[in-house]
Amino acid sequence: MARWEPNASQRLAQAALELFAERGYENTTVLDIAKRAGLTKSTFFRHFQDKREVLFSEDALTGRLVTAIVAAPTDAAPLEAVAYGLDALGQDVFTPDRRAFTVRRRAVIDAHPELQEREALKGMSLTASMARAMAQRGLPDLAARVTAELGALALKIAYERWSDLGNTDEFSAIARQALSEVRANVLSVYRAPLRSATRCSDHTQRGESHRR
Repeated sequence: MARWEPNASQRLAQAALELFAERGYENTTVLDIAKRAGLTKSTFFRHFQDKREVLFSEDALTGRLVTAIVAAPTDAAPLEAVAYGLDALGQDVFTPDRRAFTVRRRAVIDAHPELQEREALKGMSLTASMARAMAQRGLPDLAARVTAELGALALKIAYERWSDLGNTDEFSAIARQALSEVRANVLSVYRAPLRSATRCSDHTQRGESHRR
């Protein structure tokens, strides 16, 4: 068999997803996945470290998101730069033809704690990458981190909504709506009255006096 195989990573990911759904994650081996994809075990390991990683290829998603954030107009506000990144994911990653795969992938991950843990680690890595992208745009460290956390939350909400069965809306529209909701809720929390440390201390002292 030739060393190079067209669309090998996509074929392996599809085969893995099918087998995880049919047999369960624990009962599927790397060799099973390779055979289902019509490839060799060595070809599998040229693309992925193990069977878990076959569902967590991050390069396309992270790279496209970060590139779009950095390339957003210089006068774009921080969250607007994030919106440009989410738009890019809608154009190149979360496309209509990928929705069925994503729905099935999410179902498999939701059923296996080990995969849920890996998904959480992927989210942390993605958030860190977004923070670095915001720093490249000149944001101070803390502002970059806060923006990245809010952007990651909006992305998670958008992903969950987009991958729901029966949803036919485009990812970009869903993501911008999610980002708008996150921003509105942050402003709502920010505008809420904040009890000062002095008031809290006075309340504690009054409580202690009353107990005495």
